[in-house]
Amino acid sequence: MNKQTIDLESLLKTPCVDAEHPFDISPGGTRVAFSWNKSGHWEIYELCLDDPEMPARQLTSGEGGKFSPRYSPDGDRLAYMVDFDGSESFKLFVHHFTSGERINLTPDEPGALQPNFNWSPDGKHIAFISNRTGCFKTYIMPASGGASRLVLDTPYPDWDVHWSPDGLRLLVNAETHGQDFGAFIAPIEGGPVKQITDENSPLNAHEPRWSPDGSSIAFASDARGYYDIGIYTLATGEVAWLTQGRGDKTSPTWSPDGRRLAYLHSEEGVTRLVVHEFGTADLSTYQVELGLHYLPHFTPDSDALLCVFDNPSHPDDLWWFSLKDGTIRQLTTSLPIELQGVSFAMPTVLRIPGMDGAPVPSLLYQPPATGELPPAVVLVHGGPNWRFDVMWYPLIQHMVSRGWVVLQPNYRGSTGYGREWQHASRFDLGGVDTRDVVAGANFLAQNGLADPTRIAVTGTSHGGYLTMTALTQFPEVWAAGSAVVPFLNWFTSNASSRDDLQYWDHENFGDPETNHDLWYERSPFFFLDRVSAPVQLICGANDPRCPASESIAARDALQALGKPVDIVLYPDEGHSFLKTENVVDAALRRVSFLAKTLERPD
Repeated sequence: MNKQTIDLESLLKTPCVDAEHPFDISPGGTRVAFSWNKSGHWEIYELCLDDPEMPARQLTSGEGGKFSPRYSPDGDRLAYMVDFDGSESFKLFVHHFTSGERINLTPDEPGALQPNFNWSPDGKHIAFISNRTGCFKTYIMPASGGASRLVLDTPYPDWDVHWSPDGLRLLVNAETHGQDFGAFIAPIEGGPVKQITDENSPLNAHEPRWSPDGSSIAFASDARGYYDIGIYTLATGEVAWLTQGRGDKTSPTWSPDGRRLAYLHSEEGVTRLVVHEFGTADLSTYQVELGLHYLPHFTPDSDALLCVFDNPSHPDDLWWFSLKDGTIRQLTTSLPIELQGVSFAMPTVLRIPGMDGAPVPSLLYQPPATGELPPAVVLVHGGPNWRFDVMWYPLIQHMVSRGWVVLQPNYRGSTGYGREWQHASRFDLGGVDTRDVVAGANFLAQNGLADPTRIAVTGTSHGGYLTMTALTQFPEVWAAGSAVVPFLNWFTSNASSRDDLQYWDHENFGDPETNHDLWYERSPFFFLDRVSAPVQLICGANDPRCPASESIAARDALQALGKPVDIVLYPDEGHSFLKTENVVDAALRRVSFLAKTLERPD
């Protein structure tokens, strides 16, 4: 191992501000609440925006990960979600600032909750999403707790909800067909439900947001190939497109005065924050550095934006962008002092040839040359509707510092490269995406970038699944494989999963009976006899997405075949590990397992 190796445990214990679930700014603009794992567990913190020198204070403690803080309209309360065991069966809590009391509003909720909810404009009610009937639907309840009532009942799993400024309607984002989302406008007291359409056809409308006056809705849609920002006018039912061209434009957010709309423009692995001034052709662009910006949010005075930012040198932190003078400042500091002088590796963004010749967008990390071909890891992302970008990823930094090449292919099915690329694996999951992953190993070997006999594959979730399809379909390519929270059997995984996950499977891989042969062919569990490399399986007992039973069954089958297999099961985790100690342990075991094959004895 390289003497300059960056300590993996130190990297993984570096805290991050949550970039997946939203943070919130108080109505007066003086405070910001966010989720941070600074203590080793995900808790809600609050930062005073008026005093940059004052450290953030921790508002919550106790069991479970806390996410999605949202201030009440009067600023006296803070609601947030708690995941107690990693099962994603969230509970809705409210913290009262005056009394310090914390109340679980949903102690007897029979279903799982989505992490997304919204206060009514008068602060008297909360809209939330539950699958108590077997499908995620939208309800409202008193903000003090009590009985709830159904507001929107469609055949689709609801995902996010926002209250209209006048308090009379809900704007609900729901999965519809394939990988599309619909935006539905539902009156609180009943009546016709509208869906955002373009020329009478339902639009794939992500992240819909009300304008401050409630007359229109901004959203992101890939109806024209890449994601663009559209503005839907309620009075006319017409859509005007605010953006066009290559790259995805997402995360629209209105300034409270209605004069501006901010969004993220993503292209070639990095994002920039763009602010559009209505009534003009003016566009202002902001970037901390090359990397990823998340969750843009205007301050109540409309003079500044907050967002989360990360890149390979910076863990996720909150940043402030002044629209008055263009200044940028960091609000939280997650990187510990001992890592602030480290030279972190940056990737090369490139296209590698797929097996059919199609260029596959990828990121390549290379260690300093040593005179011999290094080992390599093909790191596979999950989703599949996700992608690897120029981002904070501690495992990569450690691997590269050990002298390993790391390649991240954004295989067909990944987001960020247009609708056609994202949908290219639909009804072909475990097919073209697997071949794009294997093409990454071939690229490294054929171009003299890595030792062909020392290339491993590893991934998480759908990336864990593709790790296993790669090991079973192309066993000769790999020296080892580590699959983290994978599924291996389409039939059993689907039957054991939550209703919304089953819905996605059927929309993107067909019916298990009608498409039985395809489901069988793409289930690596049935072909484990082909595996020729050591296999590691890492899983969480409370996983609602890729049940641990998948890994246990694969372990038993591989052992019966006399194949080398290592399994790590965390009884207190789900799909995304919540506890830092388990994140660290799993990564250390993952690297140790791969190193046995990839590294030569000194």
